[in-house]
Amino acid sequence: MKTAFALGCALSAALAFAQPAAAKTLRFSGYDWEVRNQGSSGPGPNVWDENNVWLDAQGRLHLKIAKRGGQWTAAELYLPQRLGFGRYQFKLIGRPDRFDPNIVLGLFNYPTPDVGPDGSNEIDIEFSRWGSPANPMGNYTVYPARPGPAPTSYTFDFALGGDYSTHRFDWSAAVVDYQSLHGFQDGDLYPIAHWRFNPVDAAQRVPQQPLPVHLNLWLFQGKPPADGKEVEVVIQEFKFVPAAAR
Repeated sequence: MKTAFALGCALSAALAFAQPAAAKTLRFSGYDWEVRNQGSSGPGPNVWDENNVWLDAQGRLHLKIAKRGGQWTAAELYLPQRLGFGRYQFKLIGRPDRFDPNIVLGLFNYPTPDVGPDGSNEIDIEFSRWGSPANPMGNYTVYPARPGPAPTSYTFDFALGGDYSTHRFDWSAAVVDYQSLHGFQDGDLYPIAHWRFNPVDAAQRVPQQPLPVHLNLWLFQGKPPADGKEVEVVIQEFKFVPAAAR
């Protein structure tokens, strides 16, 4: 299990930033996001289709893994601006606890090349079993501020009582504090999981520079869902509260 999880984390970090000149842009939760639309590339590799990302009439964000023209396609969008220390909160509609083992949902920060290479400066919430039903579904991971130290992870399994859940991390120079909760909320009720990453060498192990936010739904190692079914999740809201405002 540990090997599969480590491989999954490494694959999630292998993002390609090249975007077409006229990338699709969506206004969601008060921010302008750019949608990835590429041929086969990492993580996975997957085929990224902008048609798998859209807003509904209520302004909610949809991400889908779809089979188009006989080919499985994935979804990703990211925030071009870089956000710094503060609370990153995602309100999710869907059942990640019931995902097929090959499905990956990522809610995370990721570095631009001037901040650091793959394997550094990443703060992840990911839901995946990394190809094996025996692996836990929930994954929190912090990649170091400087290449060298291994990423640090916390994994957990869970069962939701409904379709709504809230997931967040509070990021400071010294600590990354994760929470997952049942229902939509800004408080601390009905916890699912909590992990506080507070290393003694925080300047080395906690990212220190502002980072873009990414949201993606993709296939582990590019493998289709074992059950052959398309997958869709909805992000009700993304909310960022700067550290100075908390």
